[in-house]
Amino acid sequence: MPSEFLRLLVRRFALLLGAYLLLRAGFYALNQAAFQAATAGQVALAFWHGFRFDMAALLLLNLPWLVLSLVPARGRGWQRLVRAVYLLLNGFGLALNLIDWEYFRFIGRRTSNELTTIGADVQRQAGQLLLSYWWLLLPFAVLVAALWSFYPMPRQEQPTVSSAPQANGSKPSRPKKQLTAYGLQLTTIVLLVVLGIRGGLQLKPLRTGAAFVQQPAVLGHLALNSTFTFLKSLGYATPERKAYFQSTAALTRALAARPLPRRPAPPLPGRNVVVLILESFGSEYTGVENPGRRGYTPFFDSLATHGGRLLPDHYANGRRSIEALPAVLAGLPNLMEGAFITSNFQTNELHGLGSLLAGHGYQTSLFHGAQNGTMGFNTFAGIAGMQRYYGLEEYPGATRSPDFDGHWGIFDEPYLQYFSRQLSRQRQPFFSTLFTLSAHEPFGLPTGYPARLPKGTLPIHPTVAYTDRALRQFFAAARRQPWYRNTLFVLLADHTSQSDAPGYQNLLGQYKTPLLLFAPGAALPALPAPRITQQADVPATVLDLLGLPARGRLLPFGYSVFDTTTTGRALFLSGGSYWLVHTDYVTELTADDQVRLYPYRRHRLPATPLAHPDPATLRAYGQELRACVQWYVNGLADNRLYPAPAASPRAARP
Repeated sequence: MPSEFLRLLVRRFALLLGAYLLLRAGFYALNQAAFQAATAGQVALAFWHGFRFDMAALLLLNLPWLVLSLVPARGRGWQRLVRAVYLLLNGFGLALNLIDWEYFRFIGRRTSNELTTIGADVQRQAGQLLLSYWWLLLPFAVLVAALWSFYPMPRQEQPTVSSAPQANGSKPSRPKKQLTAYGLQLTTIVLLVVLGIRGGLQLKPLRTGAAFVQQPAVLGHLALNSTFTFLKSLGYATPERKAYFQSTAALTRALAARPLPRRPAPPLPGRNVVVLILESFGSEYTGVENPGRRGYTPFFDSLATHGGRLLPDHYANGRRSIEALPAVLAGLPNLMEGAFITSNFQTNELHGLGSLLAGHGYQTSLFHGAQNGTMGFNTFAGIAGMQRYYGLEEYPGATRSPDFDGHWGIFDEPYLQYFSRQLSRQRQPFFSTLFTLSAHEPFGLPTGYPARLPKGTLPIHPTVAYTDRALRQFFAAARRQPWYRNTLFVLLADHTSQSDAPGYQNLLGQYKTPLLLFAPGAALPALPAPRITQQADVPATVLDLLGLPARGRLLPFGYSVFDTTTTGRALFLSGGSYWLVHTDYVTELTADDQVRLYPYRRHRLPATPLAHPDPATLRAYGQELRACVQWYVNGLADNRLYPAPAASPRAARP
């Protein structure tokens, strides 16, 4: 593989990178209003981050061309064929990005695989689209012409690597060296291509959500390119759109959304907020929620009965850790089979607690002691507006630390102490979330701990007790800090785990987790009893307690737990059915649109629905559940999850 060939390959690829730089500049110029909150330096940084996505997208798109390019040259005809493939592939990529110069204004995100599902609509409206956006053909023609004109061709035919006999009958003098050099160069190119497509050496291949780590998060759309988002979305099955309601008014009424409560004075103005998401910390393991049954959480129990406010009818919105963060930090329950964090919708408009509180002067951060990139938490942190992410790489010593568990990350006890020290270094007011990890398979414990913890009947029991002990030491350390008495603590689990309690071994019990609110030295508002709560209630609850406005940036699925106009609800998807939990009934919406009612009893769901439910209740709850599902599914598809202002011309909803 002659050196001239390598130079040609680099120049041809650099030409594409230059074209994508121009495409990004045009995208920014035409959609500058979307990025007006960013400074010039932040915009420049987004352009710099964009090269990583450009490299990955162009390598993935041009794989056929790269394969053809690696074939030893076979004359001008072969080179013209390679150039034609180059222009064909990259003409498609150029078109995708040029379409988004305008399409982004309508959907608020880069194009994904919706183009494969609306092909018939595009064909029907081709004439109108051409008349409206004909001018996009001009930059397309200019860029294609530039690629054709500046595409470097070899000056002369390149010899192939051959071991054919020479004219005198002898073999070439150095065929083995030529073949070895060719093989080494080929291997190097393949490795670099694979590395470029992955986006680097990080744990997970480059994902769309990685663009949103920077702040403000909206710059992620600028760092991305439409080729990347389209190729990454291929093969992803989007949820089927719902059409239960034909009018916006009927949908909105059935949705039963609630604004934040109006109070004469906020209960906890200006407080710091610390959210502790406890891995697999199901209600089944607590003592306070299971009188007469052995518990493994003595400190949590004492906090719940001495100053804390326990919400006894609380449910998770999912069964996986990756589903918990969107619910807790953005009020987004998981009502689709896949996780939002890894879906095509991760670039949708989403306002997390991080961005909401940062707008009021809060310093925001997310801590997770696992390897950076685990479950995409670091990328979602940026999406949710968290200004800093602390993972395993930020912990002193990282995998070389004696606190590393050898599997996931840092043991809970030292990590919570590290968390306390980091909070003391943050400027107040701050909002910080920590996700523990020790109560996860393989349920490892530090050396010497098994003998000091209750063994229990399940492998998870000692690790839950260990996490509870880590919480005790965290609060002991926090009490000595000046920020402690000015902080609201929210403790909840991500999901349930192993079970040996028959009362929890049903569908409702599989989602039963605790929620505990604790504000040292302050009295929390009264709670309506009984009260159903869910993870998606956390954003509204925090804003309500702090007395901060939502400004149209709260999703309509959750409520403040202190809202006395409702007894709350919980939503989740399980077994192909959608579920809605109220204080009197649990409603099921099956895949074939059948509505069923079950009597509600805390963490217990009967095996069969009511044979003769009240028709009015069946209809009311069925319509509420259908409205939540339609708003969620269609809102994700259209990137319109947030209720539009009454006077907005975009008032039409999903």
